[in-house]
Amino acid sequence: ITDGNILNFALNTEYLEAEYYLRAAFGRGLADSDVTGSGPLGPVIGGRPVQFQSEVIRQYASEIAEDEEAHVRFIRMALNGTQVARPTIDIENSFTAAAITAGIIGPGETFDAYANENNFLLGAFLFEDVGVTAYKGAARFIENKDILEAAAGLLAVEAYHAGEIRTVLYGRDQMNPGLGIAGIVQRISDLRDAVDGPDDLDQGIVDARGRANVVPADANGLAFSRNTNQVLSILYLGGRAGNFGFFPDRVNGEIR
Repeated sequence: ITDGNILNFALNTEYLEAEYYLRAAFGRGLADSDVTGSGPLGPVIGGRPVQFQSEVIRQYASEIAEDEEAHVRFIRMALNGTQVARPTIDIENSFTAAAITAGIIGPGETFDAYANENNFLLGAFLFEDVGVTAYKGAARFIENKDILEAAAGLLAVEAYHAGEIRTVLYGRDQMNPGLGIAGIVQRISDLRDAVDGPDDLDQGIVDARGRANVVPADANGLAFSRNTNQVLSILYLGGRAGNFGFFPDRVNGEIR
């Protein structure tokens, strides 16, 4: 596994995050010049502007969208012409499939991540923590110190994003327990744990004692790590049985 392989793997995940947030916040996706490369260039299925009721949440979404777009451009620049193209991304049917598998909705129902602020935040939670654990897990394999430092910067920003989403979801659950947000988040967390293997690497926003759990960490206060197979198992929603989830044609690159 080379540093280039790792960066291209990360680029696939950044394509996904950027397309989700850009479309939700601004009603647009990545520019054509930001998605070309080796491997098949795919369309983006779904995505539309969220009608934000809170100016604060709108600003959060906009900031994250701009960060994710910058991540895509930075990684493509670092790859210096060896970047993979954006694969087919599904940010519509994948959410429904995940919600059904997690037991959040029943068969025949749909989960629209763009219908309202809460759904948008829950959609973001589905893959935000995954990025943090993916960068942490990849760190040991990166040989170039400059790339390692850049990856640390990417991990830090992804962790800020994940913490932001978790904080907002916890606050909303506390303000209106009747919405059952913490329970839905826990189901999403359990889904990720179920598809990524036997290890318990995931946590919801409330701990076993009913206290806030904004920071998912181990006994040493460290973020968890996931390897590429675990990351793909989540993003593919278990693999072929989940129609490859967010990436119907799988990701581009050597690690797929």
